[in-house]
Amino acid sequence: MPLFEPNEMTTIRLARLEELETVYSLVQDAIRHMDDQGIPQWDDIYPTKAILNADIENQQMYLIEVEGRVAGLTVINEDQSAEYAGVAWRYDGRALVVHRLTIRPGYQRRKLASYLMDFVEEMAADKEYDCIRLDTFTRNPAAFAMYENRGYRKAGIVRFRKGDFFCYEKKIIAGSAMRP
Repeated sequence: MPLFEPNEMTTIRLARLEELETVYSLVQDAIRHMDDQGIPQWDDIYPTKAILNADIENQQMYLIEVEGRVAGLTVINEDQSAEYAGVAWRYDGRALVVHRLTIRPGYQRRKLASYLMDFVEEMAADKEYDCIRLDTFTRNPAAFAMYENRGYRKAGIVRFRKGDFFCYEKKIIAGSAMRP
């Protein structure tokens, strides 16, 4: 049984170039919301509209919609930051990497981030990736709690411009994501 079951109210799909302004607005709302919570993770330097545009052009950005409205996004690809080289990863092989997962503030606390991660894990299993990797800001406890609750293992810490980020990974078995 698939982890994510889309329905008439909630769907996940690739973003389209004509949705760039909607995506950028969502990210700006998320930045303001994180700032209000004392989480200075993103700003006007990252992620830029150009980065988001490239995500869409490369067909790596997925949107989650609720009743036809864009409620969140994530980017998935095989791109690992150079800083990942110093992390003590447990799992070798092909890694699917999660970037920029965010939910519009008005849609938070509806399990939409979990639905996106169900989708990512299902895709990783279907495409026979060996593991999923990601990083999350150490000052964003809701994010790292979600990953830990999903069975992601903390592999180390990297430093980016905004501070320290926890690196997480999860083993994938072809055909299904491992559950804790």
